[in-house]
Amino acid sequence: MADSAGALAPQWDNGFAGSSSGGSNRAADRAYRFIREGILASRWPPGAHLREQELAELTGVSRTPVREALRRLSADGLLQLVPNLGAKVNAWTIQDLDEIFGLRATLESQVAGLAASRAEPHHLVELGALCDAMEAVVGDGDAVDFSRITPLNDRFHGLLIDIAGDRRLGQMIRQVVEMPLVLRTFARYSRRDLARSMNHHREIVEALTARDGEWASSVMRAHVRAGRAVFTVPKTE
Repeated sequence: MADSAGALAPQWDNGFAGSSSGGSNRAADRAYRFIREGILASRWPPGAHLREQELAELTGVSRTPVREALRRLSADGLLQLVPNLGAKVNAWTIQDLDEIFGLRATLESQVAGLAASRAEPHHLVELGALCDAMEAVVGDGDAVDFSRITPLNDRFHGLLIDIAGDRRLGQMIRQVVEMPLVLRTFARYSRRDLARSMNHHREIVEALTARDGEWASSVMRAHVRAGRAVFTVPKTE
């Protein structure tokens, strides 16, 4: 369920000094961040309509910067602009799933292969520590706290990007993984899915330790494809 409008009220100061282009840009940036965070946090579910006037009231800015923010979010692929209706949060089709996770598999497997030839001992130590931390969260009680495991998982994959050292490749991956569809993948995982994911992480570290790029790349590809499967394969514990 989406949060109520009142629960979405931003915590920042809504006042803006003057009407200069710098102030307008700051207002648009602020509206962009607020709306984007709301979409990524599922406050507005797929298919939800976002209206300029309501968003202007929530963010405390005029409709002009809100309109600019919506245009940017449309360009990001997070929503579509609908004439006379405002903006609508994008829903995801099977084709979207295949395209997004196919792109992830291609890009992230390349990162893993590069990282295998460039990882230093301290990188391997940090990756191993992240595996330890994620496994501790998974094994801590009956219900998995995804708010704890998600940032650890993000750091694991982000560190691989850093190790690979390919800036443009990293930018492309980050753009893909910030899509709401990808960000919500973990919430669909069963215990069995999580155990498999943790094993993949461990094996990727082993491949990096062995400096075997093909091994690292193949495990990462399987890891991403397994994430794709949770959207269509029935859950089993």
